[in-house]
Amino acid sequence: MQFYSGKKVLITGGCGFIGSNLAIRLVQAGADVTVVDSMIEEYGGNLYNIEPVKNDIHLNISDVRDQVSMKYLIRNQEVIFNLAGQVSHIDSMHDPFTDLEINAKAQLGVLEACRHGNRDARIVLTSTRQIYGKPHYMPVDEKHPLDPVDVNGINCIAGEWYHLLYNKVYGIPTSVLRLTNTYGPRQLLKHNRQGFLGWFIRLVAENKQIQLYGDGLQRRDMNYVEDVVDALLVAGQKEQAVGQVYNLAGDEPISLKSICEKMIATAKSGSFKLVPWPEEKKKIDIGDFYGDCSKITAELGWKPTTTADQGLEKTFEYYRPCLDQYIKDSEQFVCKP
Repeated sequence: MQFYSGKKVLITGGCGFIGSNLAIRLVQAGADVTVVDSMIEEYGGNLYNIEPVKNDIHLNISDVRDQVSMKYLIRNQEVIFNLAGQVSHIDSMHDPFTDLEINAKAQLGVLEACRHGNRDARIVLTSTRQIYGKPHYMPVDEKHPLDPVDVNGINCIAGEWYHLLYNKVYGIPTSVLRLTNTYGPRQLLKHNRQGFLGWFIRLVAENKQIQLYGDGLQRRDMNYVEDVVDALLVAGQKEQAVGQVYNLAGDEPISLKSICEKMIATAKSGSFKLVPWPEEKKKIDIGDFYGDCSKITAELGWKPTTTADQGLEKTFEYYRPCLDQYIKDSEQFVCKP
């Protein structure tokens, strides 16, 4: 963490789930942190997320699609954590052009701002394991074919390749992390369009019933958010990460049924029920999926250290006193597209 002391760091999407946890860690490390977020609530922006460091960061309410704003914000930054994105696979199918604007065109805008104004900035982009689609083999490593099942995956591939291309052609030091299912404090709980974990956490916290499709034996891997923050920090620091793509993966795959059981046991509330697959969801289900993070372990020394039991305990402990901050409608600054 000494590496970041005094460093000028920009976090796009910094009021969201992962970005806010990263901002808090960087402030603790003594970094000069600028957070930019559009505060579009359905994407996860929440001012409560940065409450612990609101007086220690520079907050800019702006949209990553605003190229004029990004050119200004990127000047003089030493490290850029590029976390802003549209991550709902459902939304990408209903509104593919917005997904294209945010996950592809806006990423190109960030890189162009660096090309013209700050080529030395280290950039770490967060991508997604969704780009692999239905796995051909498991655990899925970085050599697995890219075969996305939705618009979001296609646009995320473009965002990745823009970053890698600008490293090769212009020497801008970029790295890409492909995230798996991330969970923990400050996660979006208002709807279920950004993955199942946040929605399951909310239902259990509210003592409601989870409807689990099929037999619930589909296996996934997942990462606690602090482990993901560790990976971001090491990727932003180590020279070996430049020009590379890394999978993040959980320590071991776990069935959705087991996840539900662990959540209910940890929170001492909630229940789940197995229900038949809705036809529209069955068509895009990828079955089992778990990844291989041996490359980032070998090259950067990162591996997840938080077990599911530990992570879920910390997660429900966080939400108990402040659940209303994550499920109520709130009046916030909103930057319209």
